[in-house]
Amino acid sequence: MNPEEPIALTGSENECLNLMHTVMAYRHEPINSKLMKIRHKYSMLHVDVLILIYHFAKLCSGAILEIGAFVGGATIAAALGVRDSGQEKKLIAVEAGGSVKHKRLGTRNILRDLERNLAKERVGNMVTLVEGHSFKTATMSAVRQALGSDQVGLLILDADAAKRRDIDCYRDKFAEGSWIVIDDIFGTDANEKITPSRADVDALLAEGLLEPLGFYGWSTWVGRWRGEQHEAAEAQAKLSF
Repeated sequence: MNPEEPIALTGSENECLNLMHTVMAYRHEPINSKLMKIRHKYSMLHVDVLILIYHFAKLCSGAILEIGAFVGGATIAAALGVRDSGQEKKLIAVEAGGSVKHKRLGTRNILRDLERNLAKERVGNMVTLVEGHSFKTATMSAVRQALGSDQVGLLILDADAAKRRDIDCYRDKFAEGSWIVIDDIFGTDANEKITPSRADVDALLAEGLLEPLGFYGWSTWVGRWRGEQHEAAEAQAKLSF
């Protein structure tokens, strides 16, 4: 191999590098300090993940679906991205509610604090909140009603460990190539969601349904949905026999 010869990169590899460059570029923009404050107040995600959520929400075509909004950090980042896009996009956040013990972000009432935080950051009117577990029939119906004919251009998964379950619940609404952000893929053994979450993502990758574009922050996977591409390949394979 000639060290002076340029290395040919695949489209996916180029996109990975572009995303890393995008994150670095945003670090010099005013939105970075804004998102750092959002993270400190409302999120357990790394600020680089919030930057990418902001970026994808600003860039994507279609609606944004978040499953596991907690107290609103990622929701606010996505809303700011929609606002700065200058376009109208639906932003739907699903949250089951409850309470969480946490040194920085502990809450006795997740839904109450979520609504308060969205209002405090002046994005409450941009978000459709759906209360309930993502896989319940009533929740799925409410999400589909909110989406209407729109497809999902950005999916944010940060609820429990059942990543495949949530993807299967809504995959018929994903746009081909839609951005997907999935938390709890790497981390310490103390996080019981890590192993099943990673197994779900690995299986989806093996089936060709997801395209990986890297890991950001402490434990967050970033990629794209390739379901239609996979189904087209399967259909072609069947025709070949």
